[in-house]
Amino acid sequence: MTETHRINSQLKRAQEGQAWHGPSLRELLDGVTAEQAAARPIPNAHSIWELVNHIIAWEQIARRRLEGEGEMAIPDEINFPPVTDASETAWQATLQSLEASHRSLRDGIKKIDDARLEETTPGTRYSNYVLLHGVIQHDLYHAGQIALLKKVMQ
Repeated sequence: MTETHRINSQLKRAQEGQAWHGPSLRELLDGVTAEQAAARPIPNAHSIWELVNHIIAWEQIARRRLEGEGEMAIPDEINFPPVTDASETAWQATLQSLEASHRSLRDGIKKIDDARLEETTPGTRYSNYVLLHGVIQHDLYHAGQIALLKKVMQ
């Protein structure tokens, strides 16, 4: 098994299930309504929806970086895209975007070989290896926040 295969497997577990740590991002979001996703049960904290938008943004940034795009300054509206429509239809579209983002990143990882892991990610000071492990850590960090937001709303 190659290292890129192992990284892809870890990303899949964090996103889809059978993760060692507990519920995956998909499992945490299962059954969350638009109303719950948009709620702010903790003052000055992001909503579940904002966190999902943020995860999508950074998975897309990571995929583009793997494809050779250099790092750019990430403005707030890309870093934490705002929720402009809090309807159930919009929430379902966001969840579909999350799934598409996951698939796209994982497909991007499949296109690189292990030698590319040690290359510096264009426009950064870190390697593709650090980038990909960072995405996994990032997704899990925010999954933990989502788990806590769900608990507060129970």
